[in-house]
Formats: sequence, structure tokens, C-alpha cells
Amino acid sequence: MKRVSLAVSAAIAVMACGVAVAEDAPPPPSSPVVKINAAAPNAKIETTPLRGPLAMLSGSGGNITVLSGKQGQLMVDAGLAVSRAKVEAALAALGKRPLRYLINTHYHWDHTDGNPWVHEDGATIIATAGTVKRVSTTTRVDDWQFTFKPLPAGGIPTEIVTSDKTYHFDGQTVEVKLANPSHTDTDLYVIFKEANVASLGDLFWNGVYPFIDNENGGGIDGMIKADDAILAQLNDDVVIAPGHGPVGTKQQLREFRDMLASVRDNVAALKKQGKSRDEVVAAKPTAKFDDKYGHFVIDPDFFTRIVYDGLK
Repeated sequence: MKRVSLAVSAAIAVMACGVAVAEDAPPPPSSPVVKINAAAPNAKIETTPLRGPLAMLSGSGGNITVLSGKQGQLMVDAGLAVSRAKVEAALAALGKRPLRYLINTHYHWDHTDGNPWVHEDGATIIATAGTVKRVSTTTRVDDWQFTFKPLPAGGIPTEIVTSDKTYHFDGQTVEVKLANPSHTDTDLYVIFKEANVASLGDLFWNGVYPFIDNENGGGIDGMIKADDAILAQLNDDVVIAPGHGPVGTKQQLREFRDMLASVRDNVAALKKQGKSRDEVVAAKPTAKFDDKYGHFVIDPDFFTRIVYDGLK
């Protein structure tokens, strides 16, 4: 499997919304957000064809899915604001067409920071009510030692999806599906029916351990349930744009889901024995999967802590 570049690895680590604002002191240099702010301007945007009129842009925070056709362009997620010029160039290379829609899969900064410029370029922004709420307010994410302030007014989604909704754009039936609390409490995913392409946001991290936002409605059990629901809907030959990592398959999503369940079970058993979080981390409950998933900024110990904290 293709490994993620260092710059992209830093970028896809960031799990929050907006632009940083210090509370009592500046964030420490060790914060992944600080690192990403430094790395992002030099990150290359790579374009990967998906199927039909769809492509995936990588290198600006979370992956961006683009549907490009005669009616214009529809984006799923917006990446990082600092990448604007490079993303606009990549969009132009797909066809110089106006931006019409942007769908945010969830509220995290590496997926919504580009909202303001995408709106300036003409797009209507679509998201869940939870995403609207979180990108409109100051949010602290202790896991990243960072505080984020609201997006500018132009970056706030104006079309709120409160239940599953179908759009029709440039010959594609675009199904927007809401997820129960899972990776966060703001997630949705998108299925392009005719092309047989799914854009899953951070409900799927292909080949790396995921961040799960326990502080903002997420949890390991919800993540597993969400992936079960998605797997039940997808065709076997679907092409999947993950939130992070290379383009994937249904089999890779299934393997990711099974990894989540196995680690959850291992951690839960140790926690039930009365072991502390540090003791569980020391027991290496992810060891079976580390060679495949453990090469990213969400390292095995970090992921174990996330799972431990998310167990109810």
C-alpha cells in the first residue's frame, strides 16, 4: 500500500476546526496543529482519478473528492486554507468550471478550513447541524493541545442536512448519508450512485490508525457501527475516497472495521481487569496490526489511549 508523505501525514493528523487562538499561552511546538501549519504550505496536491467524472485531491489536510462536469464542480471537504492556490490549480486542471457545492463530511479543521475560500469561489456549503454548530464556536481539543476559534461567516455551511438527502448534479445521484455519533457527532458520508464511488470522510482511514474525537461526540463503538452500516450499502466493486490515505476498496474498509473491533475487544478486556490506561498501553493491544496501521502520526500508543478513553 502507498505510504503517506511526511507533509501529508502531518496534515491529516489535525482534528479540529478553525484557526488557532491561544487561551493562556501559545500552543506547544509538539502540537500536531503547529507542525501542520508549518508543513502545509510546501505540501504538494496530488490528483487521483476515481471513476467517471470523479477525482480525489490529496495533500491539503483531509482528502478532497471532486465531481466535475458541465454543471460545474462539487467538492466533498475543503482541506486547509493555506492550500487554496494549489487546490484551485488542481480544480482548474480537472476543467475550468465554476464551483457550485461543497459538502463537509464533519467539522474538523483539516476538512473545513478551506470553507471560506470555496464559498468565495461561489459554492453553497452543505453540512450537518452539528458541523454548523462546531465551526461557529470556539472549540478546545485537548488531544491536540489546541484551541480553535470559529470560521469566518462565509465559511459557515448554509444548507443544513438533518436527515439523509439526495442531490442530482451533472448526471450523478449524490446521496448524502448521516452517521450516528462515531468519529465525531457531526459526520456524514457521500455516495455517488452512477459512478459507484463513496466519499467517507474520516469514517475510513485507509492503512493508518484513525483519530476518534471522544471529546466531541465520537467513540470506538460508534465508529464500528457506522462502518458496519456503510459496508452494508456499498457494492463490492465500489471505489472509496477515504478521509486519509490512498484510494481504497470495500475489502480495505472491511479490514479497517475489523481492526477497530479487534483492538476495541483487546482494550476492553484489559480495562475490565481493572488496568489503568498506562497499563493497557504497555500491554500493546494493537500489536497484531501495528505493521500495517502504525506508521502514522496516530501511533499505536496514541490509538490505544483513544480507544481506552472512548469505551463506556
